[in-house]
Amino acid sequence: MIYYTIIYRFELIEVLLKILMFIVPVLVNVAFVTLLERKILGFRQIRLGPAKVGFKGVLQPFSDAIKLFIKQFELNSNSNRYLFMIRPVIIFSVIFSL
Repeated sequence: MIYYTIIYRFELIEVLLKILMFIVPVLVNVAFVTLLERKILGFRQIRLGPAKVGFKGVLQPFSDAIKLFIKQFELNSNSNRYLFMIRPVIIFSVIFSL
């Protein structure tokens, strides 16, 4: 019995590590692509671009991600919760079907 719980724990840890190995590089890539986009737009508009957080704005995308995760998810008590949650899926399916 103990043998199975140990194997289960190792499998769970392995699955979590695989998920992290997939998600973390994607998030870091998105952060730096966002930084590159802001730098290009700043250059195009003849201004400095994001330089508020960290060295030359490197930490700005991470600051934006933290701000996004901290935002409160509000739902009106009178609204239809199902429609509120499914609406983005409907919109994206219509956009991608065109």
